[in-house]
Amino acid sequence: MRALVLTEYNQFELQDVAKPTPGASEVLVRVQAVGICGSDVHGMDGSSGRRIPPIVMGHEASGIIAEVGADVRGWATGDRVTFDSTVYALDDWYSRRGMYNLSDGREVVGVSTPEFKRQGAFAEYVTVPQHILYAIPENVTFTQAALVEPVAVALHALSLTPVQVNDSAVVVGAGMIGLFVIQALRLAGCGVIIAIDLDDDRLALAKSLGATHTINAKSADVPQQVQALTNGRGADVSFEVVGAGPTVKTAIDCVRKGATVTLVGNLAPTVEIPLQAVVTRQLRLQGSCAINGEYEASLSLISSGRINVDAILSAEVPLAEGADWFRRLYAKEKGLIKVVLKP
Repeated sequence: MRALVLTEYNQFELQDVAKPTPGASEVLVRVQAVGICGSDVHGMDGSSGRRIPPIVMGHEASGIIAEVGADVRGWATGDRVTFDSTVYALDDWYSRRGMYNLSDGREVVGVSTPEFKRQGAFAEYVTVPQHILYAIPENVTFTQAALVEPVAVALHALSLTPVQVNDSAVVVGAGMIGLFVIQALRLAGCGVIIAIDLDDDRLALAKSLGATHTINAKSADVPQQVQALTNGRGADVSFEVVGAGPTVKTAIDCVRKGATVTLVGNLAPTVEIPLQAVVTRQLRLQGSCAINGEYEASLSLISSGRINVDAILSAEVPLAEGADWFRRLYAKEKGLIKVVLKP
């Protein structure tokens, strides 16, 4: 089969590799669409330490079941499916307590670290365990289903955050995840949703998808502008979806006393925080890791049109062109948000 292989950092090759064989509890999926995630783009240069070559990346995917393992039940060849990016054991201590995203020994499809390597979906076929599969609704396309994973990431962050009807929220970063967080906040009934970014085009898109206000972070005194929109107090909650020191500080500076700041971005391994501001204003800082059961809700929201995934789709291109589109995303080409490859 053909696969786009990261052979060394910043170097891709379209190779013929052996088609994987599903284990007893696995299925073989013929990939129909797979999104290039920001974590793949950051991983290709080695900076994240989670894409050690050689590796076939890709974890935002959908396809058709081509083969089922001997112990697979409830799934058959021909089924249209997508799948969680996290591979976990059902009998893990955390999994048993409803926190499979934190399970010991968890692996991620298309990721390679010193602890594990699991080949991903930038290929014609990929194998995944049956318990991470989800059926695609009839009215949802394979491309739309390939975007379910980032929607679920956004919904998981929202599920951890105490949001009430008519609350005010700040979203720092209007990239793909940020745009889905904004849509989820709108569905949750937030009265004021403030998007903060450096790109005016992305801010305009955020406004069209549910943000009530937008602020370009290059403008003067962003926290003061947020206070002016929130009765002088600051937002009830904020979401940081970049993963860098300055944006974390912005997320903290823009909330009221007693607020919750949910950290979703995972770019920098360490950042500085204004400790005294966090302590004296009694803020709650929390991380949001991946997904923990939000796939069904994500598929339903996409199927019903309440979450718009098409708005963030920049291009659908053949797998063979993947290396060039990786370079364009890495260079932060203006206007690019989500690129989906079609094996």
